[in-house]
Amino acid sequence: MTASDLFDISGKTALVTGGSRGIGLMIAEGFVDAGVTVYISSRKADVCEQVAAELSKKGTCVAIPADLSSETECRRLAGEMASRVDQLDILVNNAGATWGAPLADFDEAAFERVLALNVKGVFHLTKFLVPLLEKAGTQEEPARVINIGSIDGIGVPALETYSYSASKAAVHHMTRHLAKRLAPTITVNAIAPGPFESKMMAATLDAFRDQIEAGAPLKRIGRPDDMAGAAIFLSSRAGAYLTGAVIPVDGGISTTR
Repeated sequence: MTASDLFDISGKTALVTGGSRGIGLMIAEGFVDAGVTVYISSRKADVCEQVAAELSKKGTCVAIPADLSSETECRRLAGEMASRVDQLDILVNNAGATWGAPLADFDEAAFERVLALNVKGVFHLTKFLVPLLEKAGTQEEPARVINIGSIDGIGVPALETYSYSASKAAVHHMTRHLAKRLAPTITVNAIAPGPFESKMMAATLDAFRDQIEAGAPLKRIGRPDDMAGAAIFLSSRAGAYLTGAVIPVDGGISTTR
């Protein structure tokens, strides 16, 4: 087996939720460039369709809009996938939301909207897609689930984003739990991103980019190829013997605290 064989994911089929922007788009574009047939999902149908059309100029990308904060929509998206493909090699659970407010003002709605998408959405969509993943996976070449967590689920964030950090810690532990349940034909791992260019991070980077870069051991924020590379590794033969892992892709911020 050559080095290129180890990282070759061409011909596979993937679903990337939240794939129309930010980290999801970085992964979706990396997959398309690598020869994967990519389905992307996001809440805003027009944006989802526009991004899919753009990515299709250099590969195959199909939009299936969905609001994954409800179990009903997770079931519908899984059904849409089953009507289009016989099996699913890669599921990237990236769709997510955040919220920040002072402790005294952090109410039920601020928790519910974040936990519904970041935790329950990941669980329900994975559950409904297990049959398609099982059709693709074998013990030698498992299907892959990649959950997008956060370094805020590893260490305490500076901002008052209580529901977000709690949700990402939950995603990390749920990753380990699902990894045990779905082995040996499906691996489940998580990527815990640090600072990357995204709509979710835009305000923070506008205000604190210099401090964030100075505080990171590698002295920069993440690039799209950093995120795409981690996802391609986990989806390839090179990553076939990992499951239940939470991999920080953060320039050393969380690992050297």
